[in-house]
Amino acid sequence: MKKQTTAHWLRLAASGLTVMAWPLSAQERQPNIVLIMCDDMGFSDIGCYGGEVHTPHIDSLAGAGLRFSQFKNAGRSCPSRASLLTGCYPHDAGMGWMTAVDEHRPGYRGQIDRKIPTLAELLRDAGYGTYMSGKWHVTVEGAFGTPNGSYPTQRGFDRYYGALPGGGSYFRPKFVYSNLTPVDSLPDGYYYTEAITDSAVSFINGHPSDRPLFLYLAYFAPHRPLQAPADRVARCRSRYEAGYDVLRHERFGRMKNLGLVPAGMELPQFDREFGGHKPAWDELTDAQRHEWTEAMATYAAMIEIMDDGVGRVADALSARGMADNTVFIFLSDNGATLEGGRTNQLMADLSNTPYRSYKMWCYEGGVSTPCIIADGRPQGRTMAGKICRQPAHITDILPTCLDLAGHSYPGNGRGIALPGVSLWPAMEGRDFPSHDLYFEHQTSSALISGQWKAVRADDRSPWELYDLSVDPYETTDVSAANPDVLERLTGQWQRWAEQHHVLPLSNLSWGKRIDYWKQRYPDQDGSD
Repeated sequence: MKKQTTAHWLRLAASGLTVMAWPLSAQERQPNIVLIMCDDMGFSDIGCYGGEVHTPHIDSLAGAGLRFSQFKNAGRSCPSRASLLTGCYPHDAGMGWMTAVDEHRPGYRGQIDRKIPTLAELLRDAGYGTYMSGKWHVTVEGAFGTPNGSYPTQRGFDRYYGALPGGGSYFRPKFVYSNLTPVDSLPDGYYYTEAITDSAVSFINGHPSDRPLFLYLAYFAPHRPLQAPADRVARCRSRYEAGYDVLRHERFGRMKNLGLVPAGMELPQFDREFGGHKPAWDELTDAQRHEWTEAMATYAAMIEIMDDGVGRVADALSARGMADNTVFIFLSDNGATLEGGRTNQLMADLSNTPYRSYKMWCYEGGVSTPCIIADGRPQGRTMAGKICRQPAHITDILPTCLDLAGHSYPGNGRGIALPGVSLWPAMEGRDFPSHDLYFEHQTSSALISGQWKAVRADDRSPWELYDLSVDPYETTDVSAANPDVLERLTGQWQRWAEQHHVLPLSNLSWGKRIDYWKQRYPDQDGSD
């Protein structure tokens, strides 16, 4: 990031002004909104959440803004993106599972229901120019190559650049689109993360000055495959040679110093999780240590290149005189993943420090994400560098953005009330209304209600109960000592599931689930 932009956000972070934010009035300009989502990044990877990954630009947003220590997502890419874009729980938006198949059930259509307005559509109605760059992943795969009404520019974005699928190469991604036009040829030296940033900067530079801007910047990084330029990997390698045991403790110590975890908490040890005994670093062979170090260095490099992009976007806003009227929101779609084998699991154990489990499960490691809101306006300085410890959820982002825009939610064709609330009171140093948080993905299920969390690994496993007020890392199941609480929470979850298109659950494996529904419903273009 150039000095002028860094200085802008650091100046906000250091400001001692005690100016309170106020509701949008007729005299105020609507703020620009830059919504940044990264992919498969763990809770403690970035520097401002305790990580050793170098993220100075994201860290400067945290220093100028508010960090959330108890922010939750929907546990996996498609469901989280659907909730982010609609403010609904995933199943209510039609995205209870993935884009791999349209099950022709209301909660499992493989794309966002047309009856549910998207954030881009709502902000465009509020007068915003709307732009998206990056990963879409909310159109059913049977429609890739044939726009079916669910592509980004068909769901409220004025301009779009990026790839429709959830995975693929960083050097040669597939199904890349510019608006509705396929991008069939990519230049030499192409790297997807940098291309996402390039298009975002182009959108900012071309944005008319008489309208507020909404930019959804959906980075693919650091999702697998692990791919980064060799020189960037080399910069990160030495940081990981100490191994995950040492690095977990170092991260946890920094998290305490940052105020993200209580000073009296001890780092939990999860020695057995989805696959038996977890080896200590010293138990690995030299070859295994080398493999982990190289993989982790590549993963870190991918995040650092994304952070460079955040800096370039902030530079572009500053160059156009827009930075002092821009609100940044940064988060991840889910926790780090164990997909890809033992090395990836041991990587995720570090990335998700201090939490248990991984992407796809509803334990804290799967659904906890860093979240930062940074307001470049003068009234946004009150909470600079502070931490909000209230539980918050990805369904709260859309109400927050509408609050910023001074625009009310018009309702939707399904008659669904939005479950989330605006988080903007937190930016004023006030509490926002609390609400129970519901989760389900691939039969892993959870409900957070006050201090309690009921959770199960899948529908074949028993429900567990944790008192998050004393055990935020889910180390001690207290269901036996609190059967009435468990019964209340599981009954509440069951009623929610019945009312929100969650049931019946499916515990079929990935391939069998796709085959079953495709055989039953050959029509997979998502056009109905």
